[in-house]
Amino acid sequence: MFRILKRSINREYTVVFGLLLSLCIALISIVNMLTLESAYMYNKQKVLLSCYNDIDKAAASGDLTSSDFDESISRTASINNIEMLIIDSDKQIVTTTNRDSSLMVKRLLEFVFGSNEDVETIYENSKFRIQRTTDPRVHIEYMELWGSFDNGYLVLLRTPVQSMKEASMLANTIFVRFGTIAIIAGIVFVFIATRRITKPIMKLVDISEKMTRLDFSEKYVSSTGNEIDALGEHMNGLSDKLERTILELKSANAALVQDIEKKTEIDEMRKEFLSNVSHELKTPIALIQGYAEGLRDCVNDDAESRDFYCDVIVDEADRMNRLVKSLLTLNELESGNQTVDMQHFDLMELIRNCASSMDILIKQNDIRLEMPNDDKVLVWADEFKTEQVLNNYLANAIHYASGEKIVRITVERMDPLVRVGVYNSGDPIPEDVMPKLWTKFYKVDKARTREYGGSGIGLSIVKASMEAMGRRYGVENADGGVNFWFEVDGSDSI
Repeated sequence: MFRILKRSINREYTVVFGLLLSLCIALISIVNMLTLESAYMYNKQKVLLSCYNDIDKAAASGDLTSSDFDESISRTASINNIEMLIIDSDKQIVTTTNRDSSLMVKRLLEFVFGSNEDVETIYENSKFRIQRTTDPRVHIEYMELWGSFDNGYLVLLRTPVQSMKEASMLANTIFVRFGTIAIIAGIVFVFIATRRITKPIMKLVDISEKMTRLDFSEKYVSSTGNEIDALGEHMNGLSDKLERTILELKSANAALVQDIEKKTEIDEMRKEFLSNVSHELKTPIALIQGYAEGLRDCVNDDAESRDFYCDVIVDEADRMNRLVKSLLTLNELESGNQTVDMQHFDLMELIRNCASSMDILIKQNDIRLEMPNDDKVLVWADEFKTEQVLNNYLANAIHYASGEKIVRITVERMDPLVRVGVYNSGDPIPEDVMPKLWTKFYKVDKARTREYGGSGIGLSIVKASMEAMGRRYGVENADGGVNFWFEVDGSDSI
């Protein structure tokens, strides 16, 4: 499980932005208080200098009395709140922006002739001086520029200067008020903006938490195409890959369990196989040993008894020989050492040959053999393995036939396959027993199997042969008996 989030990115970003904005506003207020007055005075000084330079150029060109200059200088004075006075060498007013110019004339003459108490000089050169004064009559502070031109004219320019400390305090008050509003608005904006960012992140957190519980059902849905969406897409890819890997691991684990179970089953089959082989060999060996000892000890001296003893020994040795051969054949088939040799041959000829080889056994058991009427049926198969299957089916049918003792061989064309059936009349096989018939050494009726010399391997050879050829086989209860069948390819199927 994930730890509970102690600190939200949304909250952290909002607090950090609010602190930064507050710090910026505080710094700007301090800078404003420290520099506003000097910046204001510097600006006033530049305005006065600019106006003086314009007048100086006009004086040099003789345009002081022109209407264009008068209109231009009046506009400049009005825009920058400048009072202007220009007098000639005879103290006559050349131009002015003030209706009552007597006070300005008097003040200019005072500056020229040295009466300049309570004056703070800011800048001066050979042509003009810039100074800061206070008018004692109205207690208004001015920045003034007075001086002369090359033609002997005198000039006085002045502009009122407000108290910068009061103006700075007022500006800071307004700035703080609006700054507070800006801080609140900024915090709200950052909160909303960061919430929009953290919402998909929390979605990714939920998805990753489900992934820790191996729940890969939920996927991230991209919306904006930014870096978070890219992370979400990669998270989806990781989720899919983890899901596939876990499924593969589960499949591998299931396969491993099956392998273990199969190994256990094979081990049990091996033990059962050894037990069955030992059991099958124990009886003929005991009989051979017993009758051989009887012959050696001359239990019966007559020729008839000796012949009987010898016949028993030969029969049991032959039974052992057949068992060993069958085991070797089955081992070769199951191990895959035998190759499948596909041939094109006449199935009917093979059936007739198999029936002919069983002729003595058929007559001994009073079997009525019914053969198919087909003259020729061409098929593709391994002829040797097909013959093994048919011989085992026929031997099995002959020995288990009862009642009317009918054994019927059928050939059914099932394009493109051909199905061969071997039917014998008699008791049906229980349904729960049928899957076991193909197991080595399994016998439905052990006493009867022993009676005719069966080993319980014949149907296992059928199974191995048919699986080697890759074709189907089986058994079914039919009307009044049992039918074993197998399929091969017809002549047109290859």
